[in-house]
Amino acid sequence: MTLLSSLGRASRSAPLASKLLLLGTLSGGSIVAYSDSNADANKNEDQQLKKKKVVVLGTGWAGISFLKDLDITSYDVQVVSPQNYFAFTPLLPSVTCGTVEARSIVESVRNITKKKNGEIELWEADCVKIDPVNHKVHCRPVFKDDPEASQEFSLGYDYLIVAVGAQVNTFGTPGVLENCHFLKEVEDAQRIRRGVIDCFEKAILPGLTEEQRRRKLHFVIVGGGPTGVEFAAELHDFIIEDITKIYPSVKELVKITLIQSGDHILNSFDERISSFAEQKFTRDGIDVQTGMRVMSVTDKDITVKVKSSGDVVSIPHGLILWSTGVGTRPVISDFMEQVGQGGRRALATNEWLQVTGCENVYAVGDCASIAQRKIMGDIANIFKAADVDNSGTLTMEELQDVVDDILVRYPQVELYLKSQHMRNINDLLADSQGNARKEVDIESFKLALAEVDSQMKTLPATAQVAAQQGAYLAKCFNRMEQCKEQPEGPKRFRTGGHHQFRPFQYKHFGQFAPLGGDQAAAELPGDWVSAGRSAQWLWYSVYASKQVSWRTRALVVSDWTRRYIFGRDSSRI
Repeated sequence: MTLLSSLGRASRSAPLASKLLLLGTLSGGSIVAYSDSNADANKNEDQQLKKKKVVVLGTGWAGISFLKDLDITSYDVQVVSPQNYFAFTPLLPSVTCGTVEARSIVESVRNITKKKNGEIELWEADCVKIDPVNHKVHCRPVFKDDPEASQEFSLGYDYLIVAVGAQVNTFGTPGVLENCHFLKEVEDAQRIRRGVIDCFEKAILPGLTEEQRRRKLHFVIVGGGPTGVEFAAELHDFIIEDITKIYPSVKELVKITLIQSGDHILNSFDERISSFAEQKFTRDGIDVQTGMRVMSVTDKDITVKVKSSGDVVSIPHGLILWSTGVGTRPVISDFMEQVGQGGRRALATNEWLQVTGCENVYAVGDCASIAQRKIMGDIANIFKAADVDNSGTLTMEELQDVVDDILVRYPQVELYLKSQHMRNINDLLADSQGNARKEVDIESFKLALAEVDSQMKTLPATAQVAAQQGAYLAKCFNRMEQCKEQPEGPKRFRTGGHHQFRPFQYKHFGQFAPLGGDQAAAELPGDWVSAGRSAQWLWYSVYASKQVSWRTRALVVSDWTRRYIFGRDSSRI
């Protein structure tokens, strides 16, 4: 009895977990196991409560790259996107003509993220408003036909990743939205594919005049960028290799016209590639019209103005693809107004992809643009930080202590050195005769760096840029706690100390332009330019390797093989 009384007093004064362990000693091991499991459950709940909530808007290149590389054991991740899949958008022109099937280039977001050690919640909805003050996003489900599943909801966040991409830019041209096709989504490519077949089916109907048949078989592409050029090439191959064999009566009536407002197509490429593409299209019978501005579009005609002469010309058409750049989505325009960025075409971020004016909001991909800091705005602080002895001059030894931080913080310096064929910053600081200096004063330092900011460039709205930004941001999130204690970024020249992370730096791996006829143009780093069949096979290998899964990789390669053996499918489905 004495022992039991003592145990009773001990149990009353002990915490709950100790009571369970004490009873388990008397009655067996099952209670001990129960106690341990409860303790583990409480521990897991505590860890879950401590997790920061990350909301990701969009599952395009930037959003998927972020999700793939993020360590979600450290965060509670929620994703909002109008699609529950990721699409390999560079192959959309191939989908329009059946070279590649639509399902071969898409992968479920849940399949991509299911191998992560943790759970990612995905909601198929559009973000309609971002509330940075209350740290919330307001969303509308895409299921408009179901009242029960179309109720709007809100999500709170600790960190917000805005990766919603951009929409088509019509420049306010009348009739574009109503009468043109676009090529931003998989559904767009499928509509174009059906539209092309419809044009041929309509053209062979009895009772049409030759003029009517020609109009229905006139395909017009507005925009001479990579998307417009690749679609023109795919459409030409589709018609020549497949369509005319099954519609022989109208094969002489088909025409493809490419309209470009600038002087050349592919003006973002090397001029040698632009010239090669124009020559090849001319040989293939594709009518390339440069220096023309579209004034309006109707269901039968497109009105253009010739810049050189001022003449206004009306061109009949059967199908139009509008591919002239990207514009801002309404939710981004509204958000920019809230954070004092009204009137911009994209969200302004710093070099760490953080939205200017919002501490915990990041923007990546086509919806954002990095506002690179100018070195001349910090020139006095850089000089002061390097001048450790306060002598008023910088020795080359003092400069070497900060040169690495300068090159990382201001990447335009390295670009300027390359453009001037200089080896290092010492060459930049040489005197007018090219002789190396032992020291420089503040005025000479300013004069040497005065032209550096001219090398600042806006990054293009491409999949390559978006993917690198998403991967970079995930790396920062994975190292956030570690880098708070041990910053890895360059020096803060204004306030002292170091930045938490190294700023984002884009690395260009080259670009391709398929031109049809198993020929392509490639522009790779190191001023390496190639055009022809070898570039096409390089394109095949690169695009196959860049697929997000082995499933899509196998499907894309099998589609290419099927096309070589059996041709493209011309069924309207």
